[in-house]
Amino acid sequence: MQIVGRGFSFEDLKVGFRFRTHRRTIREADLAAFIAFTGLTEELFSVRQEKQVVPGALVYSFAEGLLLATMQDTGVAFLNATIDVKGPTHVGDTIRVECEVTEHRLTSKGDRGLVRFVNQVKNQDDQVVLEYNPLRLLKRK
Repeated sequence: MQIVGRGFSFEDLKVGFRFRTHRRTIREADLAAFIAFTGLTEELFSVRQEKQVVPGALVYSFAEGLLLATMQDTGVAFLNATIDVKGPTHVGDTIRVECEVTEHRLTSKGDRGLVRFVNQVKNQDDQVVLEYNPLRLLKRK
């Protein structure tokens, strides 16, 4: 029986495969909770401003949360990534993640696969605000 909500397995993905996530609006409560949880009390983030900026770490964390459905039950490990903050993200912005597979190969044992993505986090104006390229270890079917 097929499991509903199961993520992509290694065989489901090929170089050039693209997809995007649902969207999520960043709220003031999200910023406050993130600052409290991480201790990231930089005044840029913790002092109220007209257009409140949020940390790139929050944007990255939310992007990974939006991607959870694509790896549910199939993701084994997040191995590495380079993260590049391309522009500011503010409270009230709505983000989504657009992904493309750029690397796809079996592990040396052949029982799992390595998949690298280019992930672009875009805001409601279709501007890229953060880009990263995770290498993930995924189960085979």
